[in-house]
Amino acid sequence: MLSVEQFRYDADNFAYLIYGERQALAIDGGAWQEILAFLKSNSLDLKIVTNTHGHFDHTSGNDRLLESTKAQFLDFAGLPDNKEIPLEGGKIFVYRTPGHSTDSVCFHAGHALISGDTIFNGTIGNCFTGDLKSFYFSIKRLMALPEETVIYAGHDYIRDSLAFARYLEPDNKEIDNFSNFLDPDNVCSTMAYERRINPYLRFNEESIIKLLENRGLPRATEWERWQSLMSIE
Repeated sequence: MLSVEQFRYDADNFAYLIYGERQALAIDGGAWQEILAFLKSNSLDLKIVTNTHGHFDHTSGNDRLLESTKAQFLDFAGLPDNKEIPLEGGKIFVYRTPGHSTDSVCFHAGHALISGDTIFNGTIGNCFTGDLKSFYFSIKRLMALPEETVIYAGHDYIRDSLAFARYLEPDNKEIDNFSNFLDPDNVCSTMAYERRINPYLRFNEESIIKLLENRGLPRATEWERWQSLMSIE
């Protein structure tokens, strides 16, 4: 069975280790000092260093981790869609999720999804590629995961994301319920919560459709609703 350890670094970034009894994989390892200390204290062998995408705030720890261990580096080319990464204790599955960046990927291990800047807790990443269609399909793909899937995002944007969700849906009581669920020492959500509070996963909900109607935005199809939601500031 694989476990996940979260490490905070810089203002709001998260790094992750996925690990079994003796082996580990590091994702977005900016907290390289804390990761190395964790590996040592838990007698873990770092096998792989990789990233959810190539933006520098996610890759800044790569060199330090690779210099300090015998780990292999997997870049985007080494992370094809649906790749299975074997690790003692289980398998990690790779999903390519273009939208925030062309090289965005998510890592799925057991019930945990390391989602990078594709899905945050309560919101989604900026579509820096400008390719809304690809981003739409990436979000739809992740929405199909089981409700118990735990979402570990690339940043702690929860305060702002919940404020914006309340702005869009002031009568959505699930947003306050989610606030009570939060653990500042282990920042995450579940797909069940995301489908209840995250407006960018709620484009088929009546309250969102009504919001789009009130703003005079296109809403006839799911694709139109997605584009309209993405246009709201």
